[in-house]
Amino acid sequence: MCGIVGIVGNSKAADILVKGLEKLEYRGYDSAGIFVADSSTDHLVKSQGRIKDLKGKIDSSVQGKIGIGHTRWATHGEPSEQNAHPHTSENGRFVLVHNGVIENYDELKKIFLESDHFYGETDTEIAVHLVEYFSKQGLDTKEAFKQAVAEIRGSYAFGLIDKEDRTVIYVAKNKSPLLIGLGEGFNVVCSDAMAMLEQTNQFVEINDGEIVIVTKDSVQIEDQTGTIIERSPYEAKIDLSDMEKGTYPYYMLKEIDEQPATMRRIISEYTDETGAVAVDQELLTSLLASDRIYIIACGTSYHAGLASKQIIEQLSQIPVEAHLSSEFGYNMPLLSQKPFFIFLSQSGETADSRQVLVKTSEMGYPSLTITNVAGSTLSREATYTMLLHAGPEIAVASTKAYTAQIAVLTVLAKAVGEAKDVLSAKSFDLPMELGIAANAMDVMINEKELISQLAIDYLSTTRNAFYIGRSEDYYVSMEAALKLKEISYIQAEGFAAGELKHGTIALVEDGTPVIGIITEAVTAPHTRGNLREVESRGAHTLVIVSEELSKEGDQIILPVVHQFLRPLVSVIPGQLIAYFATLERGYDVDKPRNLAKSVTVE
Repeated sequence: MCGIVGIVGNSKAADILVKGLEKLEYRGYDSAGIFVADSSTDHLVKSQGRIKDLKGKIDSSVQGKIGIGHTRWATHGEPSEQNAHPHTSENGRFVLVHNGVIENYDELKKIFLESDHFYGETDTEIAVHLVEYFSKQGLDTKEAFKQAVAEIRGSYAFGLIDKEDRTVIYVAKNKSPLLIGLGEGFNVVCSDAMAMLEQTNQFVEINDGEIVIVTKDSVQIEDQTGTIIERSPYEAKIDLSDMEKGTYPYYMLKEIDEQPATMRRIISEYTDETGAVAVDQELLTSLLASDRIYIIACGTSYHAGLASKQIIEQLSQIPVEAHLSSEFGYNMPLLSQKPFFIFLSQSGETADSRQVLVKTSEMGYPSLTITNVAGSTLSREATYTMLLHAGPEIAVASTKAYTAQIAVLTVLAKAVGEAKDVLSAKSFDLPMELGIAANAMDVMINEKELISQLAIDYLSTTRNAFYIGRSEDYYVSMEAALKLKEISYIQAEGFAAGELKHGTIALVEDGTPVIGIITEAVTAPHTRGNLREVESRGAHTLVIVSEELSKEGDQIILPVVHQFLRPLVSVIPGQLIAYFATLERGYDVDKPRNLAKSVTVE
């Protein structure tokens, strides 16, 4: 959600900022803007809509060596040019961009800024006015910025420029991601390393509560007491080619196609030279000492946690609970004596999950983050990290991160089970079976023509649709329904098939699409019975079924894989159905309305 870029010391600042914002489009936004300045002139350009709309307003006169840019996802005030960032102080001296939510903005306005005139309706404008307020009290810019930050409650990542000193970008963060990139004769600021990889691969992390003074030749980090902090940069190991669509029309299709390769990469990353599963020994020791695993996640990651619950329990013989971060943080259940927390997050920046991590860490409990982004906040702050090795995921609708999370959780469960000498883990050859699953995923991905036609036949005009299944098929149904609703805007829900008669079947009428997922032998007859029940009410049914359970007339047949890995394969048709239904309806597959890739505010 929202994106920040900044640069100081490069004469091509405007071009670099715009290219950086384009790299952040995946995060979700509704307006954008840049501020660029040189020693004597400055330019503020803002636009509602897409980056292309902003680019249309930037002419050759917009030049400078310092600048900040922003993509905004509305939280306070409607999407508009007035509410777009960057924002200026009342006298125009200070210019600021902001990610996050200022919780006490109304209070600050009443205490300090009651006589100020505001251009828009955002909490961010309060922040930049507050810097000006303290500057007028006689503080220099750094101290005025620090004082403003000290008064603010909530989440923020700030980039500030003072027009009276066009050589410095002032930076601060709390709960929102922000990085400093180191260049040759220039330095950059960004909320995601991908935004500035064309300029540098050397980045410095910023911790909550720190103030950073960035010039073209230096980066000075201070804590809240003014003590200077020395911190070495890290190298962002992201291949720029992975971030491009190449010949694909949309990132989502590319990322669906990349899933088999991701499975094979996970095998490579988490096996040793003998082919045995290899996991950090300290992590294993901590897990072996636990009596219950709590998986904390949101959205697609939560569904991956649900789909992995039985796998982990059967392989490790440790009870598992999966919880929504946004619920768990404020309504924590009674915990076991020795809990272990696993946080699932594609970005590693999910705000709801982070607030749970902060609380459980304060309670002294060990934690593991499973994420796609090395060096992300959840990764840095958890006790342990396992990477997904899925490569950048750009489309808002997550696909390869979901299957990678299930695969990595299975790796972890296998390692724990082997350490405990659990029979099911010992008899499960994960590298071999994951390779078979990768091949099966390839088979399903190659069924695009069939699935495209089914999407047209079933979902071209419908307002709503249902996925149903039992056990793990229910959890996959939830994820498949989420994919469909978030990009095609069809009101889609995933239900436990046995619960239909307890209310939901009342919504079924003539032509309602009901998609059944069947991969488990013991529940297959029951789910087929539920499909017949909805058919008798007029439903238009579609069956996704494992080959060994298939019958004549079933539309999508899944290759046989090990029972622990069935969710990796059964979700592929749901991903493709959502993709082709969205194309049929004429919507943007990668950038669905109202959604953001990385949800960095609670």
